[in-house]
Parts: sequence; structure tokens; C-alpha cells
Amino acid sequence: MMTLPTTPSDMDLLRLMMAGDEDAFTTLYRRRQGGVYKFALHMSGSQSMAEDVTQEVFIVLMRDGARFDPARGSLAAYLYGVARNHVLRRLEQDRLFVSLGDSPEEVDAICAGMIAEGDPLGDLTRNETIQELRHSILVLPAHYREAIVLCELHEMSYIEAASVIGCAVGTVRSRLHRARALLVERLRASRDRNSSSEEVNPARCFA
Repeated sequence: MMTLPTTPSDMDLLRLMMAGDEDAFTTLYRRRQGGVYKFALHMSGSQSMAEDVTQEVFIVLMRDGARFDPARGSLAAYLYGVARNHVLRRLEQDRLFVSLGDSPEEVDAICAGMIAEGDPLGDLTRNETIQELRHSILVLPAHYREAIVLCELHEMSYIEAASVIGCAVGTVRSRLHRARALLVERLRASRDRNSSSEEVNPARCFA
């Protein structure tokens, strides 16, 4: 029987799991399930979908784990990539997301405004409620949403995120920049709407 280090790596656990060690699978599941679930939840906004996707991810791992190639990235990135594919497929089927207008001209205009004014995303996200922030993320186009979720919420590097998405590092950087710009725009619009609704119209008071 293989002697494992005190804290076995994901690869150690995967090798044992593929050899039929149920304890190794349980350990790996407990280690990575939370991140996969949160990613699916952040992407979909649906707890039931996140639960289903998480289950599907680990079924895929049990079935196809032997095909995992560590040269292409970490096991965690592989699991996120499987989750991403399932989430996007489910979103396409269920139509749970709302696409924004995301033509290059619109996005570039928003980005230009951000550059000129600094980066207000930090202040905006600190001041908005979690519910408003989640909604603003959920209505981003999927390719921008996943950049925000992976790099901002899950704190992945550009390299790790590129491995999950299956694109170039420069693409992740560009999408994250545009995603942050769109998010700022939506948060500002939400704040403006809330401010307007709280204002009292004097004319109505005497109607």
C-alpha cells in the first residue's frame, strides 16, 4: 500500500482514487467540493444547479480521472473547467441569465471611463449589498462573468483562470478588465436608481 505524506497532494489522492481507494476519493471530494460548488453558484445564482453541477463534476472525475493531464494545469483547475462546461450548458438550456449589450464599442467606452477616473470597483463593492453585487455579476455575459468569478471571487491567477476557461492568458486579462468595467457600470446604475427612489417628489406631497 502506498505511503502518503501527512497532507497528500491532489495527485496522490487521484492516483489512489483511480486504484479504488474510497477514502482517497472522500478526502479529495471534501477538499475540492466547496470551491466547485461556490463557483457554480456564483456563475448560475441557483443553489440547486450548483448542487447538481458539483455532483456531475465528481462523477466525471470518477469516470475520466485517468485522462487528467497534470501538464495542462492543476487538478483544481480541471475540476473548475468541468464545472464551467456543465454550468454554461445548463444556463443555455434553462435561459437563466440575462445578456447585456456587450458590443466592443460599448465595453471599450466603459473601460475608457474607468481608466480616466481610476478604479472605483473596490469602493462600489464595499458599499453595495451582497444581493446587489451578486445580481450585477449574474447579469454579466457569461464570458465576462466567469472572469470576475475566477479571478476576483476565487482569487485565481490569470494562468489558472486561463487553464479553466481554455483560452490564452491575455484573453483572461482582457475579459477581466471589461468585466470589471461592466460591473462598475451596473453598480453605479443600481445606486442611481436606489437614490432616485428614495427622493421625495414635492409635487406629489400636495397632489
